[in-house]
Amino acid sequence: MGFEAVFLDRDGTIGGSDKVEYPGEFELFPNVSNLIHQLKKSNLLICSFTNQPGISLGESTIDLFHEELLGFGFDKIYLCPHQHHEGCSCRKPATGMLEQAAKENNLNLTNCVVVGDRWTDIIAADEVGCKKILVKTGSGKETYTKYTNNQFFERWAEVEPDFVAEDINEAAEWILSN
Repeated sequence: MGFEAVFLDRDGTIGGSDKVEYPGEFELFPNVSNLIHQLKKSNLLICSFTNQPGISLGESTIDLFHEELLGFGFDKIYLCPHQHHEGCSCRKPATGMLEQAAKENNLNLTNCVVVGDRWTDIIAADEVGCKKILVKTGSGKETYTKYTNNQFFERWAEVEPDFVAEDINEAAEWILSN
């Protein structure tokens, strides 16, 4: 059985940088629209999977993020608008967004893939049994260096990505070939 869904982090994974960029400022990396279309043609549900704490600070809105991400071609948007200190169950590395997606779309998360540039993406994926791809864009190079030098949090040391990709293009190739 193939994969059912792909969860793509936003900032640093599909575009932007390791800095906060709100809708209207955010730019996709080259070829991402095409990749999303290719993944969808393979009968995969393509979901956005993103922490956006600026929403709770009033710096942007959920509606603007939904409009932007749907415009990029995502099927479903899973977004945490909370600050770290708010203690919600959706902010990565918590698994609330993945669990919500599984429930709403009847997904077996062990047949799903998470692609992200931060350890929080990889930890959340590991907690629910998703395949884990770390991209080296955005914060990914720093994350990968810390991981390979074992200088990271204890929980990170217990988790290994299933694949480390140079960028979203290489991640999509891995997904399509598996």
